[in-house]
Amino acid sequence: MIDKELEMYYGAIKELCNSTGYKILCQDYTEQALSINSIELTKDEADLNFRKGQLNVINHFLSLEQQITALEEQLEDGDSNAENL
Repeated sequence: MIDKELEMYYGAIKELCNSTGYKILCQDYTEQALSINSIELTKDEADLNFRKGQLNVINHFLSLEQQITALEEQLEDGDSNAENL
């Protein structure tokens, strides 16, 4: 059984992911990722690393719902390392 506090956390994230605002933000981030991922606009190595960081954060945000689902499944299977996002 999942710890109550963790269960509440997962529930709150799922509720967030089902909101209209979250879905709109995901659309905006998806569109931004396309322009950030363009090498045409990259000036130098520092800019490339900055863009990689931006894409990392965007991808983490966009995959939040899938991460929560995977963590819940791991916890149900008894994996104690599944408590961390």
